[in-house]
Amino acid sequence: MAAKTYRSDQALQRLVPTSMQAMQVGAVSEREVARSFETLIQRGLSERSVIRYRASLSTFFAWCVREKAVVRNPVTAAKVPRSSEEPTEMRPWTEAELEATYDRWKARDPHLADALLVLGWTGMRWGEARSVLVEDVVGIPTPGLLVRRSQTEGGAVKATKGRRGRRVPVADRILPIVQRMADGKEPTDLLITTGGGAQLHRTAVLRTVKWDQTAGGRRIHDLRHTAACLWLARGVDPGTVQAWMGHESIATTNRYLHFLGTSADQAGLDRLNDPSRGPATKPDLESEASDRLRRSTREAVRGAPAGRGYAGGKRDGPPW
Repeated sequence: MAAKTYRSDQALQRLVPTSMQAMQVGAVSEREVARSFETLIQRGLSERSVIRYRASLSTFFAWCVREKAVVRNPVTAAKVPRSSEEPTEMRPWTEAELEATYDRWKARDPHLADALLVLGWTGMRWGEARSVLVEDVVGIPTPGLLVRRSQTEGGAVKATKGRRGRRVPVADRILPIVQRMADGKEPTDLLITTGGGAQLHRTAVLRTVKWDQTAGGRRIHDLRHTAACLWLARGVDPGTVQAWMGHESIATTNRYLHFLGTSADQAGLDRLNDPSRGPATKPDLESEASDRLRRSTREAVRGAPAGRGYAGGKRDGPPW
């Protein structure tokens, strides 16, 4: 069990409302479970924290089902209410913006600036970058990094988020940097470190490069988003980007396509900006209505039977 999961399960007893704790296990229904979600949200917990609480609670009741203490798991059908908070939007750098920001970081710490630029071109998560080794650098058939482990600060080394290793590309822009990082190190040494060879720590890195002044309001995770957008903007197909990012679903990768726009969006914009097209001719609705009226009148006169009209206010045909 991961340390983070263990801590989440430990917090279960503290988070379960006292009203639910006073009930027999078999008496807890979906209604009480749903109410506990609402209570936690009212107490200020984030939607993600309540989702973790739900997972721990479901694990407990699944154990109760296996032990035949209850017939069914009441958590299964209970859903966490959707948060009304604005979701955190990704804010990737463009290539030009990333280079300008890299220069600002480099003025404060060249070694850490290189590390952050590598994140912006490889799409590695922070925990993955902290634990990648020199032996993970590969050059055949193409330059790349094998991403096989992750380590959060204060946690143990574990598998990556998707529990599957992946290979990420090392573009020419960062290839000399990666080679320089590996020079003189043993295969089992950390590849991306501080200038003194220590493991990266988020707080220290952000403080050193003056992140709040140099990053333009972005998060460090936006470097990962930046890599995906750089790849797609250069024409890499979404399936390859999905593999490089380690996404389980292509739907996750498609978020970047929505952010960047598609070729259809570009074609539509080109049509809007084409001066040779000019504005479309606005139809003259009054003229069209008059034409229709004249046509219908002519057709009515042409199709009227002889001797059935009026002359001098009197019918000129038979009285019937």
